[in-house]
Amino acid sequence: MRKLLLITLLISITLFPNVSHATEIPGIPGLNIGLETTDNPADVSVTLQLIFLLTILSIAPAILILMTCFTRVVVVLSFTRNALATNQMPPNQVIIGLALFITFFIMTPVFAEVNDTALQPYLAGELEQVEALELAAKPFKIFMAKHTRQKDLSLFLNYAQIPPPNTIDDIPMTALVPAFAISELKTAFQIGFMIFIPFLILDMIVASVLMSMGMMMLPPVMISLPFKILLFILVDGWYLIVRSLLISFN
Repeated sequence: MRKLLLITLLISITLFPNVSHATEIPGIPGLNIGLETTDNPADVSVTLQLIFLLTILSIAPAILILMTCFTRVVVVLSFTRNALATNQMPPNQVIIGLALFITFFIMTPVFAEVNDTALQPYLAGELEQVEALELAAKPFKIFMAKHTRQKDLSLFLNYAQIPPPNTIDDIPMTALVPAFAISELKTAFQIGFMIFIPFLILDMIVASVLMSMGMMMLPPVMISLPFKILLFILVDGWYLIVRSLLISFN
């Protein structure tokens, strides 16, 4: 194959010697990265903004997980899969994807308020960067404070020796975010416990029937799994789970 290609190339050069001179190969674009001096403060400002933007993008997953309803949703969906004892069905990709879209649906009013009050005025040049960040944080503070237990928030405020805040604006994000996270975990585990109860009862019934029939060597989980799936389908389980999650954020 190589010999055939070389022979074809030599024949082409012999028959058409001027083609290579007549056709100009366009230049390949290059990228230069370096540190240069400048007398324009605007160049420094743009560079700092790019660094800040890259930093925000790097911590965006943590922001999504800890400052939105994603934690509660994904934990409850994982509890549902474990209660069904279906191993990796649905797969992790489906669980995470569904949790993301439910999160976007629930957080749409918050995102819209941030866009209207902070992002669009900042892009229009009406707000400074610091002012835009403060206005963008306020809708998230309201959402998190609404779903944070007073006991959890007091834990971090007392540890940092911060006086009790008079308004939501006085609550520092360093205390509100972890308090909101552990509150969401507690709520998610409470919902998960309620999900486990009917499937646990079904396992106990199947185990009792097998024991009464003398089938002690047969794993009860193997027999109860089809009945769990059937029960979950009959009650329209995914609808009830998602409906409960949506109601819990009202």
